[in-house]
Amino acid sequence: MTDLPTPATARVVGGLRLVVAVAVIVVLAVSYAEQRAAGRGALVDFLGYFTNLTSLLASVVLLVTGTLLVAGRPVGAGLTVARGVAAACLVVVAVVYNVLVPGEGGATAWVSAVLHVGFPCVVALDWLLVADRPPLPWRRLWVVLPYPLAWLGVVLVRGATDGWVPYGFLLPERGAGSVTLHVLGLVVVLVAAAALVWAASRVRRLPRRRAAPADA
Repeated sequence: MTDLPTPATARVVGGLRLVVAVAVIVVLAVSYAEQRAAGRGALVDFLGYFTNLTSLLASVVLLVTGTLLVAGRPVGAGLTVARGVAAACLVVVAVVYNVLVPGEGGATAWVSAVLHVGFPCVVALDWLLVADRPPLPWRRLWVVLPYPLAWLGVVLVRGATDGWVPYGFLLPERGAGSVTLHVLGLVVVLVAAAALVWAASRVRRLPRRRAAPADA
């Protein structure tokens, strides 16, 4: 059996998710407008930053799950997994930015604070405190990999062809060994973050009602 928030709590949580998602999308739009004004206006480059793309995708997931909760409808297993992947990727965003590449990307300080600290923290707390998700099966931990690996593949191809990469540690001129070590390090951090998110899915917090198990 899966525990779900009570109907009143679900509506409040859903509304908060909608507010956060819309706010982050507005922040991304403002950041893009600022970069266009500074002469860095290519959308493909803006979304080439893992932070920006992940924040956008995570916001979409929050919009969908928030809408379902407000409407009193259950959040399906697929969306729960997507939310878990988004949470894990945002943990990576926070860790990599605050440890490895602070200040990169051309965003203003307040935008960086929102996307690299505020949003990851909110999503992490949402995952920890809101019980609208069943425990994620460990056999599906691998689903966290396709999106970041696809992003890495595109970035590395661009770096080898047109020379553009979003982060300095992925520059081809640093050498194949350095780039490989950084990529492997990112994968390790990603899997570790996903393992934490999967483990946290077994923690239940807010007042809840019983419901039928989700298809895992």
